[in-house]
Amino acid sequence: MIDTSADFLAQENEHAAHNYHPLEVVVSHGEGAWVTGVDGRRYLDCLAAYSAVNFGHGHPALIRAAKDQLDRITLTSRAFHNDQLGPFVTALARLAGKDMVLPMNTGAEAVESGIKVARAWGYRVKGVQPNKAMIIVADGNFHGRTTTLISFSNDEEARADFGPYTPGFVSVPYGDAAAIEAAIDENTVAVLIEPIQGEAGIVVPPADYLPAVREITTRKNVLFIADEIQSGLGRTGATFQCDNAGVVPDLYLLGKALGGGILPVSAVVGNADVLGVLKPGQHGSTFGGNPLAAAVGLAVVELLETGEMQERARVLGERLQSGLRSLIGHGVLEVRGVGLWAGVDIDPALATGRAVCEALAERGVLVKDTHGSTIRFAPPIVASDDDIDFAVEQLKAVLAELPA
Repeated sequence: MIDTSADFLAQENEHAAHNYHPLEVVVSHGEGAWVTGVDGRRYLDCLAAYSAVNFGHGHPALIRAAKDQLDRITLTSRAFHNDQLGPFVTALARLAGKDMVLPMNTGAEAVESGIKVARAWGYRVKGVQPNKAMIIVADGNFHGRTTTLISFSNDEEARADFGPYTPGFVSVPYGDAAAIEAAIDENTVAVLIEPIQGEAGIVVPPADYLPAVREITTRKNVLFIADEIQSGLGRTGATFQCDNAGVVPDLYLLGKALGGGILPVSAVVGNADVLGVLKPGQHGSTFGGNPLAAAVGLAVVELLETGEMQERARVLGERLQSGLRSLIGHGVLEVRGVGLWAGVDIDPALATGRAVCEALAERGVLVKDTHGSTIRFAPPIVASDDDIDFAVEQLKAVLAELPA
């Protein structure tokens, strides 16, 4: 019988592919912003599954939607219609201010789908010559780990030994709109960027960056594709981070929180003049738009339609950002972020990000490191004021214990 953390870890280490290096915490239950390990210890979840659990573990409305649909039907494929897809795509299109939705499953699938749509639009609408379409991306990007997506990544850990790589992309410095304009030529069909770079360490671009990208792409007849898979759906105190910047892209790429932390749900959202280039048989997914996913996705959209989640993330985010910034000069070099999303650079002379994450776990707070000494905070929007204060207090305590 398996009943200890060590037992579970031994099985996973022996039989699960080693494509992750998780903290040695074995979670068995979750409620709201907290999770419980098999040993009975409780932890404040300040990662929220990379923003997939924006609305907390076991949100009653989302669980209810999933359970109700489980008793009815879960999968039909898109070979037939189902009674959940129409309401879901209608609500999501309305939330985004667009008129068409392409439902998929994972975030990487949404990005791959957006790339296909952009290329087809380039050939069929813009008139780019066959097989010449180019898409501009940003240095430091993270859009997923499929073969195509790592082809334009700067992360050698994700790229090494996985070539040959997919052509058709050019990368320019993030936050530099002039570099984007200089890279555009007659074959450019789209600019694909994250409004905030997540995996890079919560990198927030200059305030004028996204408006400039929107102006340039409009003027140059190039699609603006915003990967809001991590930044969207309430995380930054708005429905989309693009809202905070006052811009509307041609395509939104959504995922993670769209499935409510229950199952993978993703989507490309845009208008018919772009998404309408797809015809039957040209793209698809057996599970994309399945009734279970659509039912949960609709419940997620309904949570966001009131604006309460976005406002809560904004207010709690101010508390989180203020608390973390108070630690600058006390083991913290820099804090970046918007809303309930923050990247904290630990002084590398004191500790690695991994070491700080392990120490925080011992104190009941779960976060994740990236790029050496950066740790990321992304607590669920349902966290309380006390939860936020607890997270900051534990980081302060960990930093105080580090050898000078």
